[in-house]
Amino acid sequence: MTATIDTPLGQQLQQAQPFLWLNPAYKASTDNDRDGLSITDIRQADLRLRRFAPLLKRLFPELEASDGIIESALLSAPALQQHSFPELPGRLKIKADHSLPVAGSIKARGGIHEVLCHAEQLALDNNLIDSTSDDYLKFGHPAAKQLFSNYEIAVSSTGNLGLSIGIISAALGFKVVVHMSVEAKQWKKERLRNRGVTVIEHSDDYSAAVAAGRAASDADPNSYFIDDENSPRLFLGYAAAALRLQEQLAEQQIIVDAEHPLFVYIPCGVGGAPGGINFGLKQVFGPDVHVFFAEPVQAPCVLLGMQANDKEHPESVYDVGLKVATEADGLAVSMASGWVCSVIEPMLSGIFTVTDNELFRNLSDLFQSEGLEVEPSAAAGFSGLHQLINTDSGKQYLQQQHLDTVINQATHLVWTTGGLFVPAQEMKKFQQRGAELAGL
Repeated sequence: MTATIDTPLGQQLQQAQPFLWLNPAYKASTDNDRDGLSITDIRQADLRLRRFAPLLKRLFPELEASDGIIESALLSAPALQQHSFPELPGRLKIKADHSLPVAGSIKARGGIHEVLCHAEQLALDNNLIDSTSDDYLKFGHPAAKQLFSNYEIAVSSTGNLGLSIGIISAALGFKVVVHMSVEAKQWKKERLRNRGVTVIEHSDDYSAAVAAGRAASDADPNSYFIDDENSPRLFLGYAAAALRLQEQLAEQQIIVDAEHPLFVYIPCGVGGAPGGINFGLKQVFGPDVHVFFAEPVQAPCVLLGMQANDKEHPESVYDVGLKVATEADGLAVSMASGWVCSVIEPMLSGIFTVTDNELFRNLSDLFQSEGLEVEPSAAAGFSGLHQLINTDSGKQYLQQQHLDTVINQATHLVWTTGGLFVPAQEMKKFQQRGAELAGL
C-alpha cells in the first residue's frame, strides 16, 4: 500500500496550507445505522441525560434555569455574517457549545454521558437504585458517594475532555485521574487539581498520553478508562446533540429539507465529538445535512484516517512530515480514531484545514461582531464558510450534490466548541493576537 506521503494528497498536506478535501466515500442517502448503533441508541442516551437532570441540577447550580439539562444556545450572527461573510448565501447560525455549562466545552456532552453510564451501572449492580425508573437523586446521597469512592475514573486528554470527565466524576465521588498530554494548557490542569482530581502530566503528545493512561487503568480492576478513540458511550453522548438541535431549529422555524439544506462546520481533534455529532445529524436529517470537519494544517489526523484503506491502522500526521504544532490544543492530535473514521465513512462530506492565524482572526471577528469569546480551536469552523463557497472544491461539492440551485435557502451552522472557562488574561491575549492579525 502506498504511503500517503508519496501521493498528491500527501504532498498537499506537507505544504501546510488550507484546503478543502472532499470525502470520496460520502453518500447523501445511505443506511445510517453503523457498527450496531442507531437512532434508538441516541434516544436512549438522551433519556439517560434526562433521568440524571434532577441530580445535575442539584450538583451544579448553573443548571437551575435549564432544569438540569446541559445544553447550549442556537444563536444568530447577523453582524458577523454582514462583516466577515457578506457573500454567504443563506443564513449563518452558531451552535454555542463554547458556553456549555458545567464543563465549558463540547466535551460536556460525551464525557458527562459516559461517566453517568458507568455510575448508573454501578448503582444497579450494587442495589443503590432498583431500576432506571428509580429516584436519581439517590446518586447524591452519602451511600452513593461511599460506593463511588471505591472506584476510579481515568481519561487521557489535551484539556477539555479531561475537564468534563474530572468535574462530573469528582462531583459524584469517584477518584479521578486525568492524563494530560504536552499540548494541554496549564490553567486546565489547575482547574482540575482544584477539584481534587489527580493530574498526570506527560511530555509526549495525545496519542502517547492515551496509551499511557489506558495501560495504567488496565492495571487496576477498579479503574474505568474513558477512551476518546473507541467509546460508543462517548460517541452517543455527542450524537444526542442532534435531537436537541432538531428541537431548536423547529423552535426558530428553520426548515431543513432538500430545498433548505443544512451545512454544519465542526472543529475536529481525534474525531470522537465531531464524529458523534455527524452520526447524530445524519440519523435525524438524513441527506439534507452536510457535515464538514475543521482541522489544523499541522494536525489533519482525521483527514488521514478517513482516506486510509485500513481504518483500523490510520497513519500519523508525523508520517507525512507534519508536527502537530498548533495553538488549538483541543485539535492537536497526531493520529485519528480509526473506529470513528470507520463509522462515519459514508456520512462525512469533507474536511478543511486551517492555519493558526485563521483561528485567531476568526476568534477576533466573532468577538468584535457578536461579543462572543471562544478559545482558538473553537473558532476553526468559521473557515469552512469560505472553503465551501469560494473554492473549486467547495463549488464542486455543491454541484455534485445538486445544491448549487438551493444554496441561497441554506442554513450554515458553525459549531463553537470551547472557551467558557478560559481565564480572562488568556482570553485577552487571544483577542489581542487576533486583532493584530485582522489589522485592528
